[in-house]
Amino acid sequence: MAQVEWKEKKTSLGNAIIIGAMMLIVGVLVGANWNALFGDFAPYLGFGVSNTMDWSPLNEVYDVLAASYNGEIDKKALIEGAKKGLVESLGDVYTVYMDAETASDFYDDLHGNVGAGIGVEMGLRDGYVRVLRTLPDNPARRAGVLAGDIIYKVNGEEVWSEDVEMISKKVRGEAGTEVTVTMVRNGKEIDFKMTRETINNVSAYVEYEKHTAIVTVTRFDNDTGIKVQQMASEFSSKGINKVILDLRGNGGGYVSAAQDLLSLWIDGEKILEQKSLHYGNNVTKALSGKAILKDMKTIVLVNGATASASEIVAGALQDYGKATILGEKTYGKGVVQNLFDNLSGGALLKVTTAEWYTPNDRSINKEGITPDIEVERSYEDINAMRDPQLDKAKAL
Repeated sequence: MAQVEWKEKKTSLGNAIIIGAMMLIVGVLVGANWNALFGDFAPYLGFGVSNTMDWSPLNEVYDVLAASYNGEIDKKALIEGAKKGLVESLGDVYTVYMDAETASDFYDDLHGNVGAGIGVEMGLRDGYVRVLRTLPDNPARRAGVLAGDIIYKVNGEEVWSEDVEMISKKVRGEAGTEVTVTMVRNGKEIDFKMTRETINNVSAYVEYEKHTAIVTVTRFDNDTGIKVQQMASEFSSKGINKVILDLRGNGGGYVSAAQDLLSLWIDGEKILEQKSLHYGNNVTKALSGKAILKDMKTIVLVNGATASASEIVAGALQDYGKATILGEKTYGKGVVQNLFDNLSGGALLKVTTAEWYTPNDRSINKEGITPDIEVERSYEDINAMRDPQLDKAKAL
């Protein structure tokens, strides 16, 4: 075996100082730019990349404000505004930041705890928040508010550029208090002075006409599906042979409630698929053993305000041929929002996390559900208490 000859290597003191200085400079540069460098090279080293942002540009703006703004700066309000602006910069109307007060109002709306108001359903149409319909025996209908009216002012304050949640908040208040809402109708302003009343806003109810059950679902609350299941359990004893499911104006709610409802017609089969960039794809199936209406003649009424969980129901029933969809093309909100309520100060973040697809892999988002039978119901029909869509459903 050959012996390796080791030779002593000598380095001068001057070279050692130069090398040491160079190592120090490299160390400082790497340390100062570690986040950027690590982000570039981490994938090659097998490490995950951090989602941490560089907030120094934001601090830069604050430093200028703190040093130059001619007034008091409310730091709490500044932080809240920054949070809201951060979320709004995504350009997604469904991803929303809510402070504690707005979050409380959101949950109240979701569960139908609307308190006192004037009894209108409103929604964004043609760039404005309009009255979609007035509720029976409530202040707005008695005052003469009509479907299609644009909500322009509340107590003299212009709100036409605000979103639905903000306008609803301004309209609501203590029972017995007065509110003046200015509507725009046919280009003219009309003031309606009304006294707020407690609104009874149930999520589902049924009416009977001979052998037809007309089930109206206004939203998908936690127990909406269970309520409709209880209604359906009485259909056979009442001799019901046709169901009209009215989802017009239903803006959605909990997917679990839609699942409960669909389980009356679909037995254990796929009812939707969620496709997500961060959470993967997930299939939701109907419950098994509850499809007591699977052979029942069913017509589903939809319109442009039928959205979200309502579109899941209409799309699944259409795909399986369990119902005839009648009315107007639905809104096209086929995205999932998760609620993150563990934020500081009681804030809530509603984030779009996935898109919905029907059992036949049809995208709902921005597409909507096209009816099998198209029948229009105009604002004029609504205000004159005419319902050509329901009339057609009864005739089928």
